[in-house]
Amino acid sequence: MAESKLAHQFAAYSEWRKALMNTVQDYRQWLNEQELNDAQIDQRLQQLLERLREDKLNVAFVAEYSRGKSELINAVFFADYGQRLLPSSAGRTTMCPTELLYDPAKPACLQLLPIETRASDATTTEYKRYPEEWRVIEFKIDDSDSMIEAFKEVSTTKSVSPEEAERYGLFDRNNPEDALNLNANGTVDVPCWRYAVINFPHPLLEQGLVILDTPGLNAIGTEPELTLNMLPNAHAVLFILAADTGVTKSEIDVWRQYISGTRWKQKGRLAVLNKIDGLWDELKDSQSIEDEIKKQVQTSAELLGLDAGQIFPISAQKGLLAKVNGDAALLQRSRLPELEKALSDELIPSKKQIVQESTQSEIDDLLGNSSLILDSRLQGLSEQLDELKGLRGKNEDVVEHMMNKVKVDKENFEKGLQRFQALRSVFSQQTNRLFSLLGMEALREQVTTTRNKMIAATFTKNIRSAMDEFFADLKTRMQSSETQIEEIKKMMDAMYEKFNQDHGLRKSDAPSFSMLRYQKELAKLERAYKEQFNTTLNMITNEKMTLTSKFFETLATRVIHVYEIANRDVENWLKAVIAPMESQVREHQLQLKRRLESIKRIYKATDTLEDRIGELESIESGIRQQLADLENLRQQMYAALASVQDDAPLTQAA
Repeated sequence: MAESKLAHQFAAYSEWRKALMNTVQDYRQWLNEQELNDAQIDQRLQQLLERLREDKLNVAFVAEYSRGKSELINAVFFADYGQRLLPSSAGRTTMCPTELLYDPAKPACLQLLPIETRASDATTTEYKRYPEEWRVIEFKIDDSDSMIEAFKEVSTTKSVSPEEAERYGLFDRNNPEDALNLNANGTVDVPCWRYAVINFPHPLLEQGLVILDTPGLNAIGTEPELTLNMLPNAHAVLFILAADTGVTKSEIDVWRQYISGTRWKQKGRLAVLNKIDGLWDELKDSQSIEDEIKKQVQTSAELLGLDAGQIFPISAQKGLLAKVNGDAALLQRSRLPELEKALSDELIPSKKQIVQESTQSEIDDLLGNSSLILDSRLQGLSEQLDELKGLRGKNEDVVEHMMNKVKVDKENFEKGLQRFQALRSVFSQQTNRLFSLLGMEALREQVTTTRNKMIAATFTKNIRSAMDEFFADLKTRMQSSETQIEEIKKMMDAMYEKFNQDHGLRKSDAPSFSMLRYQKELAKLERAYKEQFNTTLNMITNEKMTLTSKFFETLATRVIHVYEIANRDVENWLKAVIAPMESQVREHQLQLKRRLESIKRIYKATDTLEDRIGELESIESGIRQQLADLENLRQQMYAALASVQDDAPLTQAA
């Protein structure tokens, strides 16, 4: 069976990323060879390489039970194994969120987080830091039966008392639907596991693909981390419906609230109408079958508020069978290639564009800094050469006068250095003020305060008030941070202007920085809290308090994550603001010292003038060659970045 376009595109994306990393590594090596690197620049290059190396592509599959979700994952990604890798049968097979990825630092295994951890407020993300809390089942990657047997574990359940199920937030005795789930002996069946991670070296997973297989729709609302973190941050979400049942009310609710709601990005959200083979009636002609499929597609599109072109009718089971047996005709009839094409045309180019834009911004800044240093050196050398050439045929008095002039320039610059040191002191104060606004310690204290208020709250309005205060405080701190950043930028712009006027240093505007990205992320989380509160938490009962607590803990984890990223990005910006100034000051100081030394040598032995001119001309030639090399590196990196457009047009990233 020919390789699917999705697999081909993903492999091409991985190759593009590797090529881009190679050009960055070449630039880093060149900086070291030319002695143009320093600890700060090297750290930024290392962080850029790590981001590219650890880049992931997250695809989530969401569906009600028995919609063929696991079968679709098997068909799209794992047909090469020649059999079903993930459990796929009638009824409920995925009992807990299951993540499929590859971490080369771990063995091929299934990691399982016990359901009992739901009794605590800690999120699954936090539990990932404690491997001892997980049960690990290793399997052999060259033995499909061993893998299949291990994967069945995600489907296991156990019977517990209603009280225990309530503690886990999986049962509400006041809910008529939950009451129907009581067994004859008064127990309730719950999943054995809260979360599962499958780690194995499938080619696509090795390249950075991460697949999230979610449990049924009712479980989505009981695990806030899915709704606040995993689904919103997935690069693609495939919402699977069944052609034989149509769109149910619960499916419409989940689609609108958790997948395509106004608070989340809209790109990469696709609806799949599975099991169209159930409409393949041998007593009907092909046109009648096609008309019926079109009718189902149109109805589904209207109910979900989508264009008909965003609904993909397929048969995952027939698609998998066709791939395993090499049946091209059946594969075409299953329509699976149409869905794969939509994924590759939308998902991968959008992901590429995100990486391209963030990488190019960093590369431009680093290259600009290297260019600034070399231009400064070249300008200083040109001035030295002009001075020395002007000394040809002059007597000692002229040389002494020139030497005294350079001494004065050096003294004036050293006075300027005092201003620079004062600037560094003020810059440090301003930076400390900024980080006090974005401080992680203060944020965690605010989280603790809000949590305590919620626990102590007797009424719904008190919980709402605590959350409103929490977000109001976050908003104020973000706005104050924006103001502080503007103050730092104005101060640095003024200092660049001053050094340009007084000492001829190259004028450069400090780069801009905006907190808008983080403000938007917090606004999304605030909208999520309000929607969740209004839809499921209007009447806070003892049974619902467990879910309320879990929702806040997940929300707080997401807020902390946003702040961690903001702190990291602000720190990198502050380095980018001060680094060019520091580089120019160091270079100018060094050039003045060299100028003075050159003239002193000539003053003592006039026959060294021509030797020194020749020496400087050789150095000047070397710097021009460095600038040419830097331009070649720039072109190579731009070419590597631009190759993102070779295989598909870019779509606007969400």
